[in-house]
Amino acid sequence: MDQALAKAARVVLMGFDVDGVLTDGTLYFSSAGDDIKAFSSLDGHGLKMLQRAGIEVAIISGRSSLALELRARNLNIAELHMGVEDKRTLLTALAARRGIDLAQTGYMGDDVVDLPILRACGFSATVADGHSEVLARADYVATRGGGRGAAREVCDLILRAQGKWDAAMAEYLA
Repeated sequence: MDQALAKAARVVLMGFDVDGVLTDGTLYFSSAGDDIKAFSSLDGHGLKMLQRAGIEVAIISGRSSLALELRARNLNIAELHMGVEDKRTLLTALAARRGIDLAQTGYMGDDVVDLPILRACGFSATVADGHSEVLARADYVATRGGGRGAAREVCDLILRAQGKWDAAMAEYLA
């Protein structure tokens, strides 16, 4: 846990997968062919808290979705990348554009397709119900499942690791 906290303390750019991380991974389609996703409000507020603390949030997903576009807009996340096959290359480019080292980036994924980006970033996290290969390699495994507060748990961990938790909570405890 100490190593995960040390890595989380360096994060200035945190990326999140969608299906299985920000959602429970179930894919719903309407009879018209529209996809429907359920997002956790706990997770959403955690992403907002990271942004308020000066940590940039990116969503990097292998799938494209209007529902995800709307959610990202709702959370004011400018770095929304959908339909990405090579997430590691995209994260490397994001870091380079900002002049930050990959050690200052983090990513939360849940399946084996996320292993390349999880191995490249400085802090890797996964959900409790992630694939066993990801669970074995992540710096931090949340106690909650995808779409059920796991991302919030990681956001809170990052804020605590960076000494920003008390400031983040101050407005709610005043």
